[in-house]
Amino acid sequence: MTEATFFTIAFVIYAVSALFYLVFLFGKNLCQARKAFAAAVAGLAVHTVALVLRTFQSGHAPFTNMYESLSFLAWASVLAFVIVEVKFKVPKVGAYLMLIVIGIMALASSPLMPKEATPLVPALQSYWLWLHVSVTLLGEAFFAVAFITSIMYLRAKDPEKREKMDSVSYRCVSIGFPLFTLGGLVFGMVWAEKAWGTYWSWDPKEVWSLITWFVFALYLHTRIVMGWKGKRSAIIAILGFLAALFTFFGVNYLLSGLHSYA
Repeated sequence: MTEATFFTIAFVIYAVSALFYLVFLFGKNLCQARKAFAAAVAGLAVHTVALVLRTFQSGHAPFTNMYESLSFLAWASVLAFVIVEVKFKVPKVGAYLMLIVIGIMALASSPLMPKEATPLVPALQSYWLWLHVSVTLLGEAFFAVAFITSIMYLRAKDPEKREKMDSVSYRCVSIGFPLFTLGGLVFGMVWAEKAWGTYWSWDPKEVWSLITWFVFALYLHTRIVMGWKGKRSAIIAILGFLAALFTFFGVNYLLSGLHSYA
């Protein structure tokens, strides 16, 4: 079986998971939530096989074009949710997260995304590619969960539920921020120096990664140092994820720079 086959199977399983989560969301039946979580874990396992096969079939990391990056981002998002669900038991988050994952997978599988594996340009033929992109996307996956829990906080009316969503958002940002810092900035700058001879070029991708970093740094600073919680923190987390989305999508299609080949 090919990578594409496993990708499709994972897509279908994620859709089943989303369906169970939606049934749970409207019916409040925890049995449905358990089925949804089991399907999400099964989909994650199948998706992992797809990424491994893509790596072996292409001979390089499974995130060198937009199709591969979207696939890896969907995988990382499910992984982040599984970790959060095991730790904090927030099944309602799964309903929204799995819908986002399905959207990412649908976009990846669309005809708009070339799927053929092509040889890498010399600048990408480095182990720093693995470190830079994988760690960055894992960080953004936790930002995605924080984005959902922040929106849920703003919509919640029950004080106990609001407190839990606020706490989970903070935990997700606390995990995502060091990952994004390490992958997006530290590993990225080291690789840039090796590939282009300079640590920083003010490339649009670099600039927007820095903007994203500053927004989440503001989130943590205002929360830890100034004691902000609740609505203000939720809004900052939402803005931070929107900045991360523009860094991932907008920069690639609207702005040109040194990262354009990716």
